[in-house]
Amino acid sequence: MPKIALKLLLTVVVLVIAQMIAGILIPVRIQVADHALPWFLISNVLVAAILVFAAMRSDWRGWQLALALSAVPLVVNVVNNIEAKLFLTSLEISWAWVVGFPLITAVLTTPLWMLIFGRQQEYADLNYRPFQFRSPGQRLWRFVLSAFAYACLYFLAGTMVFPFIRDFYATQTLPPTGPLFALQLFVRGPAYVAVCLLLVRMLGLPGKKGALAVGLAFVTVNGIVQLLIPTGAFPDYVRWAHFCEVVSSNFVFGAFVAWLWGTPEPDSAAHSRLEPVVR
Repeated sequence: MPKIALKLLLTVVVLVIAQMIAGILIPVRIQVADHALPWFLISNVLVAAILVFAAMRSDWRGWQLALALSAVPLVVNVVNNIEAKLFLTSLEISWAWVVGFPLITAVLTTPLWMLIFGRQQEYADLNYRPFQFRSPGQRLWRFVLSAFAYACLYFLAGTMVFPFIRDFYATQTLPPTGPLFALQLFVRGPAYVAVCLLLVRMLGLPGKKGALAVGLAFVTVNGIVQLLIPTGAFPDYVRWAHFCEVVSSNFVFGAFVAWLWGTPEPDSAAHSRLEPVVR
């Protein structure tokens, strides 16, 4: 436990400093609430907890593990920033910030993950590989179904919460329904499927445990941490409405992807472990 606590503390410090540097290099013109600092720190503690848990469960080491840990928040934040750029038209969000802020953060943190998690103890068993143990046809239909599920969950949750935030979005210029659905199906959906598969691979938990763990990890890094921090982007009533919407839909999505792609039946899994593994 002391080692875990130390890794958690170091991970929080690295995340906070990297984001501060990225914010200095590429500032964004979004007003931050006066009481946002505690929520900013809490959000980084939550992200750090997920990264530490994933690193300790993963059988990857070195640059492979470091890149995987950086890829999770990088992909999530870039995709979320794209939607913010398209939706929040009243804010002056630049494309340089959309991609640059999370990319700089990832570049700064990746070598430090090597130092923090570089001496993890090796697991006796290798984690399940959702891509390696599936045929091309099985990968294709699972990936398409997963992306389509995200788009459907996005619109279902959004439809349920929209009556509560209608007045706010009347002041914004929203994309038409067709392009909006295409954005979820062809951009956000595939990107989030990739993140969930990365979590499935790193966590290596089977069955219901895997679905629950991936669902909680995904909704933490993509939903909870973004909407905990009060900013000028949303009034509080809109922020908490989106919080309920995003947390519920993203947890279901992450758990669904983990269930769909996770460890197969015990006999099949045992047979797969006997196959030669190319690392």
